[in-house]
Amino acid sequence: MFLVAAGYWVAVNLTGFALFGWDKSCALRGRRRVPERQLLMVAALGGAPAMLLGRSILRHKTQKQPFRSYLNMIMCAQTLAAIAVLVMLAG
Repeated sequence: MFLVAAGYWVAVNLTGFALFGWDKSCALRGRRRVPERQLLMVAALGGAPAMLLGRSILRHKTQKQPFRSYLNMIMCAQTLAAIAVLVMLAG
């Protein structure tokens, strides 16, 4: 079970980082962009850590509101959920 969860987490985070890179590339070339709703959906499915990393490394969507706030809220919710799961498993 752990390997399945870890594999999912790696896959969704790689997808999130790649989508951020693709969106940055499209923005620079004047091409059609990845919709913010799609980016936030990937973040909500577990890709928020890599998307925050991608935002920092790629310097993409660093000032964009409300996207920035939504991504931060998703990351906070996922962190709290992970802590809750760890506490339940430990107790």
